Amino acid sequence: MNAYWSKPFTFPWPPIIYALAGLAALALQLCCPAEFSVTQLWLSNAAGALLLLFAAVLGIWALRTLKDGQTTALPHRCASHLVTNGPYRYTRNPIYLAHTLAIAGLGILLQNPWFLAAAVAAVIVTTLVAVRREELHLLSRFGCDFERYCRSTARWI
Repeated sequence: MNAYWSKPFTFPWPPIIYALAGLAALALQLCCPAEFSVTQLWLSNAAGALLLLFAAVLGIWALRTLKDGQTTALPHRCASHLVTNGPYRYTRNPIYLAHTLAIAGLGILLQNPWFLAAAVAAVIVTTLVAVRREELHLLSRFGCDFERYCRSTARWI
């Protein structure tokens, strides 16, 4: 099988990475408790809830855009079309960005700073394990069109 038809992965790693990041944050909170020093708890809760809501809207918008573009949303499947509209105009990885914002929002809502550290770690691991490999896949599938897209759109934000 040539690179044009190859899949980026045989297993969908990114959702597992973010799930493990959330579990690690919960485990770290149990063994090494930490808190935000917040004077206005309602404001912190509102910020966390808004971040979670924004993450959900972004994720749904990105999935809907992929569906409308008639390509897969699954990271271990071969892309059939290059999607550059919707949230993909602003970031090349809106679904992973939504996962990251959800982890951060959950941390703010739960007053658990370990979630913020876990979000940063998840971004790093996702970039190393998934994003670069997906980009190679898209480059082999769409060539110059993907290169042009990369020059005009940030990888994350």
